[in-house]
Amino acid sequence: MTAQNVRAAQREQTRLTLLRESRRLFASRGYPAVGLSEIVRAAGVTKGALYHHFDSKAELFRAVLEQVQQEVGERVAATADAEDDPWKQLVAGCQAFLAASADPDAQQIMLVDGPAVLGWNEWRALDEAASARHLSEALAGLMAAGVIAAQPVAPLTRLLSGAMNEAALWLASTADPRDLADTQAALSRLLESLRA
Repeated sequence: MTAQNVRAAQREQTRLTLLRESRRLFASRGYPAVGLSEIVRAAGVTKGALYHHFDSKAELFRAVLEQVQQEVGERVAATADAEDDPWKQLVAGCQAFLAASADPDAQQIMLVDGPAVLGWNEWRALDEAASARHLSEALAGLMAAGVIAAQPVAPLTRLLSGAMNEAALWLASTADPRDLADTQAALSRLLESLRA
């Protein structure tokens, strides 16, 4: 391995360590309560190393949020892809989103701090890139197959995505362990009402 390759590997390891430690801190305490000095101390690096990878705490948070959204998206896709039928894929994917979003770490980063730190427009753009596009494609496919009545896809996508995000936020504030199952049952009824 050349010296250049070693340095590149070290830089990537530093970046991954910063992401891991900041994610842990953001998830457990929330973005506003975590300072850069605490992040670099936990990662065992200097502020200079942090600024080599990220221009600001907000940029570091954005990278953590993208990582969390990608992982949730992968879980949703894997669950949906396990089903053969397109309708069952939609239902399974939506249910998997609620289950993944019920994780307190994901809730804090993705649903509580995400919109507050980045602002609604940027947060919605990231949400669109991470999941709303897949939901839109699934709904359009089901409409083309006649499973769901033909209608404008964009508003339906926003309504379902918004309902699921709002439900996930509510689940973050409730202590009753039955609430996830009750929310998933309500989502099933809502989705079933879309069938033609």
